Amino acid sequence: MRVLLNPSRTMAPHVLMSADAVGGVWQYSLDLAAGLVRRGLPVTVAVLGPAPSDARIAAAEDATGARILATGLPLDWTAETSDIVLDAARAFAELARSLEADCVHLHSPALALADYPMPVAAVCHSCVATWWEAVETGPLPPDLAWRHDLTVRGCRTADALLAPTRAHALATARVCGLARPPRVVRNGRTPSGSAPRALARHAFTAGRLWDRAKNAAALDGLAARLSAPLRAAGSVEGPNGAQVGTRHLHLLGRLDDAGIAAELAARPVFVSLARYEPFGLAVLEAATAGCALVLSDIPSFRELWDGAAAFVQPDDAAAAATSVQGLLDDAERRAAASAAAAARAARYGVEPMIDGVLGILRGLLAGTPTRLGGAAA
Repeated sequence: MRVLLNPSRTMAPHVLMSADAVGGVWQYSLDLAAGLVRRGLPVTVAVLGPAPSDARIAAAEDATGARILATGLPLDWTAETSDIVLDAARAFAELARSLEADCVHLHSPALALADYPMPVAAVCHSCVATWWEAVETGPLPPDLAWRHDLTVRGCRTADALLAPTRAHALATARVCGLARPPRVVRNGRTPSGSAPRALARHAFTAGRLWDRAKNAAALDGLAARLSAPLRAAGSVEGPNGAQVGTRHLHLLGRLDDAGIAAELAARPVFVSLARYEPFGLAVLEAATAGCALVLSDIPSFRELWDGAAAFVQPDDAAAAATSVQGLLDDAERRAAASAAAAARAARYGVEPMIDGVLGILRGLLAGTPTRLGGAAA
């Protein structure tokens, strides 16, 4: 267990969080930061990867009460070598020292691979090994193998590990050879506050469409079979050079929070045919807004939404089309599905997420030797 940089401090402990602004980690980080600030903790959110605009940073600071810093450090999953990731970890540890942080909350276990003089918690939002299992076969290619090695070492170095679902916690423990799985703290999402509108006569999906795990090809095949549009929010080109082409999806591009909220306020039938999704904040946002759900039958979605969503095999576009079209054509069935999704979403609020993370951070600050993911013997 690391010791506190300044254990004599009597003020509320300062939490330094890492984040990126590319995907769902951004919303997770802002919701968590705002909750910790509400509980009296000063929070700094240090952004790695592409920097948000000045206006976006200012809006995030106003919304959360946290300090938002764009570090210019690379994301681990876009870095070209392990040395780049390790250099970023060392730079982040130096930032933690300079800010006199009392504890650190990382969005990537690999960032724990540095000399932090304060306790470190890391969230296993996803990892290349579990992603690879979901989208490919055979051994990890060299470019992913070294990334997996850093993840394993980071999981064994961090003082505490968290995961958003039990399914992902167990998968992470298995591929990383951990003696115990990470502690499960389910994600939450602050409702947008947008007033619901009349039910839209279309379907909707959102996510990083360029990511093969999001299964854009199956979504495109589904869209071709529907009598109504399948509107898709998200980029078709990723920061790592990945891209995808579609023919039938109604592409909306990358939408900001207000744009997503506006789409969901019409309560379209929400679809995700992801092959891999450790949690799925987009699904939670849709369910919270009252959208009926059609989801791929993968362990994490079953864990979260069994009994509150329709499930299909990820690559069965025909079955997905039957399910979505059935909801679009049957108002009574759609209303029941919408109510079931909203009721289930209420279980996954921001406050339980904040309470779970705060409990772990308090344990670390008190010197409790958690090592929740520790190395296998």
